[in-house]
Amino acid sequence: MIITTTDGVDGRKVASYLGLVSGETVMGTNIFRDLFASVRNIVGGRSGAYEKELKAGREAAIAALTEQARALGADAVVGVDLDYEVIGGDDKTMLMVSVNGTAVKLA
Repeated sequence: MIITTTDGVDGRKVASYLGLVSGETVMGTNIFRDLFASVRNIVGGRSGAYEKELKAGREAAIAALTEQARALGADAVVGVDLDYEVIGGDDKTMLMVSVNGTAVKLA
């Protein structure tokens, strides 16, 4: 399965558009990760824990998108857009990753 942010696949023609596909994941953050991230925010540097969480969320959302595309008989998903949002009340303790694209059959 080809997943791309471009509107097509180089060297391949889109034979048919099968529809919009998406994948979402919502993950809770952890108080200890938040504590270490705030310390990291003060002293500088990267937060490995949050980077790992972002990667896991992205991979899960793309896996859900790929599963939907396969169910439609797609060879590729084009025009993929990936979004991250922090959600929740005042404490903003949830991270949502969503990915959308168009499932296509290639010639």
